[in-house]
Amino acid sequence: MIKFYFNGAPNPNKVALFLEETGLPFELVPVDTRKGDQFKPEFLKVNPNGKVPAIEDDGVFVFDSNAILLYLGEKTGKFMPANTPANRAQLLSWLMFIASGLGPYGGQAIHFKDYAPKGMDYAINRYLFEAHRHYKVLDDHLANNRYMVGDAYTIVDMAFWGWARMAPRVIGESGVAKYPNFKRLLDEVSARPAATRAIALKDKFTFKTENDDEAKSFLYRHMTTKGA
Repeated sequence: MIKFYFNGAPNPNKVALFLEETGLPFELVPVDTRKGDQFKPEFLKVNPNGKVPAIEDDGVFVFDSNAILLYLGEKTGKFMPANTPANRAQLLSWLMFIASGLGPYGGQAIHFKDYAPKGMDYAINRYLFEAHRHYKVLDDHLANNRYMVGDAYTIVDMAFWGWARMAPRVIGESGVAKYPNFKRLLDEVSARPAATRAIALKDKFTFKTENDDEAKSFLYRHMTTKGA
């Protein structure tokens, strides 16, 4: 059985969606990042990068949400596009685009807007600009494609959904409305019963929600330790 190390953040939700869509048996292992669970030795054996999600599959360890989606998709053959060179190229291209852009820029925009010390206007503008740019790239692509890779719902749409759900927090509902094709796919995936179940997994446990000094010491370690 798959051990799924998770919390309710966007990246674990991608993997939760795949697991709920496929019905694969899995054991939930909560990782409370506001309490520092991600830095415990037993978790670092699973993911040396100290982040969620991660899985253990019969002694095989996989970390990074998009890597997990690709691993599980290839292992099960589920939610993968038709096996052609063109589809494979699109699958990898968009998975990497989401991993390197959609998530990081959206996440950093939220961080600098909501959590960083005041006066970070340059950083806020930088990350909001890039968030908008990535939403526009996706919106243009989806103007001519029902899903991220052609006409089939795949792991790439699951990867998209994880951080696309956060777009209203990044740029507001009115901002999201400027990208109707982006919003169409977001709404379609969010309406799937498996998406509802994926989001609800976090409610099986009590995760710390306060962003107090203890939480900040684990989430924002750069505040007390210089980079060089």
